Amino acid sequence: MKRRGDPIKFVCVLVSTVFAFVLCLSVLKLHEIPVGTSNAINLSGVKKLKVNPTAAGGIGKLGEVLIGMLPRDLGFTLFLPSEKAFQRDLGLGPSDLVGDNGNDTYAILTRVMGFSAVPRAINSDDVQLGKEIDYDSISGYILYISKDSDGSLIVNRIASEMVDLRRGKIVVHVMDGVIMDSEFEQSVRPGSEEDN
Repeated sequence: MKRRGDPIKFVCVLVSTVFAFVLCLSVLKLHEIPVGTSNAINLSGVKKLKVNPTAAGGIGKLGEVLIGMLPRDLGFTLFLPSEKAFQRDLGLGPSDLVGDNGNDTYAILTRVMGFSAVPRAINSDDVQLGKEIDYDSISGYILYISKDSDGSLIVNRIASEMVDLRRGKIVVHVMDGVIMDSEFEQSVRPGSEEDN
């Protein structure tokens, strides 16, 4: 006579094994990429995206501050301006974080984060080639996201330099420009203040 517990034990072991397997795959797939490493990706036969952090501008000190403003335990996507883009588009560099300009710099970074952060994780694989998706940033500014033929993400006509960097649950895409509305752009444009 067979005992009734044997099929139940079998199903429990099977479910546990499948769960452990899925958990292992998830951990391997969602690893964090440390800053300063190349994360060239190959999107199913598409040529590799340029990602030399030094040549591309990297995350930089201002980027680290911006990322630090977001909670790591919640899913966000940050379309982060590269160090070069901060300097070119806003006239900001790491030295602007200290001294008399420190508070103004933090205020500008907070506003930039409002334009460039989305309260959900968006990986480059979530965007199909030839399709455009749109999301509201945390400030309500609409971000139009597409992918070009070399795998770069294009957000409001600004191309990515690096994609799919992870910090906790935050997905970071380094952009070759600052995402902002025209009013904010006019107010922070380098050299827009008149000299007395």
